[in-house]
Amino acid sequence: MKRASGVLLHITSLPSSFGIGDIGPAACRFADFLADARQTYWQILPLTATNEINGNSPYASPSAFAANPLLISPEAMLADDLIRREDIGEHPRFPDDRVDYKAVQQYKMRLLDKAFERFQARSADPAFEKFCHDQSDWLEDYSLFAALKGHLEAGAWWDWPAPVRDRDLSALAQWKKRCRDEIKKQQYFQYLFYKQWAALKDYCNKKNIYFIGDIPIYVSGDSADVWANPQLFKLDKQKRPSAVAGVPPDYFSETGQLWGNPVYRWDVLKETRYAWWMKRLRHNLAFFDGIRLDHFRGFVAYWEVPAGERTAKNGKWIRAASDDFFAALVLQFPDVPIFAEDLGMITPDVRAVMKRFGFAGMKLLIFGFGEDMANNPYALHNHEKNSLVYTGTHDNNTARGWFVEEASAADRDRLARYIGHAVTEDNVHAEITRLAMMSAAETAIIPMQDLLGLASAARMNRPATTDGNWAWRVLPEQLDRALAAKLAETTALYGRAPGQRGAGN
Repeated sequence: MKRASGVLLHITSLPSSFGIGDIGPAACRFADFLADARQTYWQILPLTATNEINGNSPYASPSAFAANPLLISPEAMLADDLIRREDIGEHPRFPDDRVDYKAVQQYKMRLLDKAFERFQARSADPAFEKFCHDQSDWLEDYSLFAALKGHLEAGAWWDWPAPVRDRDLSALAQWKKRCRDEIKKQQYFQYLFYKQWAALKDYCNKKNIYFIGDIPIYVSGDSADVWANPQLFKLDKQKRPSAVAGVPPDYFSETGQLWGNPVYRWDVLKETRYAWWMKRLRHNLAFFDGIRLDHFRGFVAYWEVPAGERTAKNGKWIRAASDDFFAALVLQFPDVPIFAEDLGMITPDVRAVMKRFGFAGMKLLIFGFGEDMANNPYALHNHEKNSLVYTGTHDNNTARGWFVEEASAADRDRLARYIGHAVTEDNVHAEITRLAMMSAAETAIIPMQDLLGLASAARMNRPATTDGNWAWRVLPEQLDRALAAKLAETTALYGRAPGQRGAGN
């Protein structure tokens, strides 16, 4: 990766009259904005399906492979004659600045059902058949899983009748026959997404805009992945998780964080040469040009908590198979930019793995103004070339929100002295953006909220909370030419514009 920069904005946050951002014309217009601003990267969050029970989090999906149908563009479906103007109709007055997931789900699934009805009435589509064949190693399990979720009243899959829970071949054959149309519908939604995404990615890449995607380390327990591959996870005889993931108590939490995801059986994964993980990475590389591995330290050693514990206090560290796993990974994907989410308490063994395999890490500027700035790894003067610098991430407050609500008076004073002049609520986002751009780090990524100087109400996620997250959206008028021109100027000034060769190269 050469010296460059980009913007962090998830697809759901794009402008749209349909209540949620999607991968249609508005996404292309944002790519135009990035090109005008002389950016190289568009970083997004996972594209996987979401559900209400998990707070609509893209990090708690019923599948590590299936894309979110809510991101399919009605405008693109209309252009392809899959739906009609009358299908779009007088849709609800969705809020412009937030996603109302419940209302969006009801409206967009009705449109998608209409598209599927028309698809069914037409002659066979060889491209659809090819897609189903090429993606069969995950699509068959996921589409059946999604169909069963609609038919069986039990909550999680481990509460299904034992023959279905345990994947008895005869029981599965009966359900496949019974749910034939629903299975095909789920496959069709994935096909639609795949087609639209391929068009968007081609549009972006032709403008020299490249996608950075995010892969969560863990998958949800109640997912097609665990149901179809129970041998890869620590489960009990009833297929419930026997051990779950989290992080231990620290300065920020006396009880740690209990995530609840089932943990991997790395010994079993190793026997297969990590086939499931390699399939997952290969699948994501059809969507992204570079990949961030979330919670990287869990690939080296992870915090395992016995199932049933109410907090993460009574867990223990378990070694993973990091050296062997990453050796297999770089052998299969030698030219793919992969970097590590290495924020938080990172131990020397994690740093050693990153160095051994050349993985870049993250530098979060709002972490850089504590008491020991001279030695703080997030302070600008300590940044390394092989890293990505951020003003903030989807899990953090905005720069303005941090300055007003979280930074101490001493932090604000150190920031002002570091920059050399006064910093206020109104200009802190611009000052921290400028620091990111001047960093030695090869890549600088700025969240859209920080480019706009928005307060904490615009943050994407508040960890350890379930309500009101993943909902923020940018307004169309905020993506104006003046903002693009200003960002282009800053980008060029610090040698990050396409075609430049800055000092970091």
